[in-house]
Amino acid sequence: MVALKVFGQPASTDVARVLTCLFEKNLEFELIRMDTFKGDRKDPCGQVTFKDRDLTLVDSRAICRHISEKYPDKGNKTLFGTGILERALIEQWLQAEALIFEPASSTLVLHLAFAAPFGLQPDQSLIEKNEKKLARVLDVYERRLGENEYLAGDEFTLADLSHLPNAHYLVNKTERGRKLFTSRNNVDRWWKAISSRSSWNQRNRDSRSLPFHLTSRMGWKGKKSKTGQGGGKKEK
Repeated sequence: MVALKVFGQPASTDVARVLTCLFEKNLEFELIRMDTFKGDRKDPCGQVTFKDRDLTLVDSRAICRHISEKYPDKGNKTLFGTGILERALIEQWLQAEALIFEPASSTLVLHLAFAAPFGLQPDQSLIEKNEKKLARVLDVYERRLGENEYLAGDEFTLADLSHLPNAHYLVNKTERGRKLFTSRNNVDRWWKAISSRSSWNQRNRDSRSLPFHLTSRMGWKGKKSKTGQGGGKKEK
């Protein structure tokens, strides 16, 4: 019986973060797709639910920390650092991702990549506001990545992994988002390095639908598009 179980939709950014971590650690797990599952079991938060025997977690970053701490000798052994100082530095960049990068990037992903498919009208003022916010964040990253290969040093860690889901949609689904990355040499180099990892590509092969949680998670404040219902283009 598989001890580790992930409930959710693979294309969801939170589920993608957890799956990539599991692949990095070479751990066996079972994925229960909530977009196709029928029965009385439900995803309590509409994003990701992780079960490790009797333990249940619903925050993707907490799940990644748990996996890395509980299985330090599996797969990528430096994913969460190998000492107190390394871990503190990784935590610093994890906090930067969660508190600064994620809010701006999620808003841009929603309005630039998925508003039209959902039949919604993008809010241009929000796009411009968050584009400026993310540009400032990436300017900080550009300087940092001029000193190190990755955010927390010269090894790929959770600090980098946590950025993959939102960055993926920005770079691959939006022209404006892509320019934010490619216009910065160090950020562009970093993105190409982290997005080419086998753990991310393995996760990406399982994703074939829209990240359904985005509108409910962030709260849509824009207008319905005049075109009505969106078609929902699938991720390739």
